Amino acid sequence: MDFRFTEEQEMMAGVLRDLLADHCQPADLRRLMETGAPRDEARWSRIVDLGLQGILVPEDRGGLGLQPVDFVLLAEAAGHAALPEPLIENAGVVLPLLAAIAPDSEVLALALEGGETVALAHSANVFVADADTAGAVILAHGATVQIARPDALTLTRQDSIDPFRRLFTVEGEGVVIASRADVQPALDAASDRGALFAAAQLLGIAQRCVDLSVAYACERQQFGKPIGSYQAIKHHLATCQVRIEFARPVLYAAAADCPRGDMMSRARISQARIACAAAADLAARTAVQVHGAMGYSWEVDVHFFLKRALALSSWWGSDALHRDRVAARVLNGPIGPDATFAKEAVHA
Repeated sequence: MDFRFTEEQEMMAGVLRDLLADHCQPADLRRLMETGAPRDEARWSRIVDLGLQGILVPEDRGGLGLQPVDFVLLAEAAGHAALPEPLIENAGVVLPLLAAIAPDSEVLALALEGGETVALAHSANVFVADADTAGAVILAHGATVQIARPDALTLTRQDSIDPFRRLFTVEGEGVVIASRADVQPALDAASDRGALFAAAQLLGIAQRCVDLSVAYACERQQFGKPIGSYQAIKHHLATCQVRIEFARPVLYAAAADCPRGDMMSRARISQARIACAAAADLAARTAVQVHGAMGYSWEVDVHFFLKRALALSSWWGSDALHRDRVAARVLNGPIGPDATFAKEAVHA
C-alpha cells in the first residue's frame, strides 16, 4: 500500500505554502502586531480566493467533500507560517460541524462563499477564538446548540501569550438549531478535528523553529567559524529534527484514521497531539537557546512560533486528557502486531 500523499494533496498544500511564503513572513506579522488589527485583510482575501473554506464540507452541502487527510498538510503549512487568520479553525473544524448540524443555514452558505467566518464555543475550550471577527458564533456548551451574531452577544477579550490569538468569553443566547444530545457525535468529531489540526500546526511550528535556528547557526560566527559547526549546536538541532520526523507519521496516520470516530482513531489523534506538542516545545526552546541571549527578546522571530506553540498546547484538550485517551486504548483495546492498524468495529 502506498502511504504517500497524492499529487493533488501535495499541490494544494504547495499553493498555500507559496502564498504564505510571500505574504506571511515575520516582517508581515510585526506590521500586523503594530497595527493591532485582528487580521491582514489583503492576506485573508488571497486565502479566501483559494476556495478552501468548504474543503471538508460534503459536496451535497456546497463543499468539496474532502477528508482530514487532505487538509492536514494545509494545517501544517499554517503552523509553519504562524498564520494569524482563522483558516484552520474555520475550514477544518467549524464549517464541517455547521454543515452536519444545520446544513440549510444561511450562515453556512455565506461562509462557503468566503463572506464571513464562523466561531465556535465548544466545551473542549475555555475561550472562543476569533469571535469578534466572525459573522456568527455557534454556542455548543449547554443542553442546546445555538447560533448567534456576535453583536447579540457579550464578548469579553481574554489575554493570550500569543499576540495574534484573539480569545473571548461569550455570554448571551442565540437561536436554537439542535439539541446537544442529537448532535453530540458531530460535536465530538469537531473536537477530534480540532485536536488533529492543532497537532498539525504544532508540527509546522516545530519545523519552522528548526529552520530558523539552522539559518541563524550558519550565519552567526564565533571564533572564526559558524556556530552551526559546533557539536553543541548540531546535536541539539539534530535531536529536534529527529523528534519532528518521529511525530510526522503519527500525525499523518491520525489524519487518515480521523473519520472513523472510534476509540482507535481518537487514540491516534491524541498520540499525534502529544507527539507534535512535544516536538514543538523542544524545537522552540532549543531555538531560543541557539539564538543566545538575544533569543529571549521579541526582536528574534522565534518568539512568534514559541508563543503560538505554547498557546496551542492547551487548545482542544490538555495533555492529561489526551494521555487518558491513549491509555484507554492501550488498556481497553487489543494490542499486539495484529492490532497495530486496528479498527474498533473489527476488534470489538
